Amino acid sequence: MASWREHLVSDPQICGGQLCARGTRVMVTVILDGFAEGSTRDEILAAYPTLRPEHLDAALAYAAELAREESLIPLLSK
Repeated sequence: MASWREHLVSDPQICGGQLCARGTRVMVTVILDGFAEGSTRDEILAAYPTLRPEHLDAALAYAAELAREESLIPLLSK
């Protein structure tokens, strides 16, 4: 898959600089929240017609990269 950077963009003039799917005003957090709530790819794409499948792939790739970052707060084990 292509780098998430090809399909996601942060522009101070769009959504206050929040990371969005390139060419849209759909924030990555909205895409990831949709997945977290159990929405399917098709449901997310239907809800946001400006999105393309590669935007969803890029959002997931971005989230995976963040999860690998060392700066994340470690989860406490019980």
